[in-house]
Amino acid sequence: MGLYRNPSKEGDMKYTVVLQRENDGGYVATVPALPGCVSQGDTREEALRNIEEAIDLYLEDVKAAGEPIPVEDGREYVEVSAGT
Repeated sequence: MGLYRNPSKEGDMKYTVVLQRENDGGYVATVPALPGCVSQGDTREEALRNIEEAIDLYLEDVKAAGEPIPVEDGREYVEVSAGT
C-alpha cells in the first residue's frame, strides 16, 4: 500500500493506494476511496505513476461535474501476523 498526495488549491489530498502483484507479472493499483479508479503497470513504479495520473483525472472529472472531492478519513491499516 502507498499514500498518494495530490497538492491542490483545497489542500493536500491524501488517498490510500493498494498495489496488487498479478500472477502473470505486473501490478494493479486501486484507490478504495475513489470507486473505479484503477490502473496498472509492468513494474511497481510504473503502476504508481499510472495511478497518480488516474487519480488526477478522476478528481478533474469530479470537479467538472460539480461534485464534492472525496475525502479519505478515519482509515487505518495495521499489519497482523497470523500464527501457523
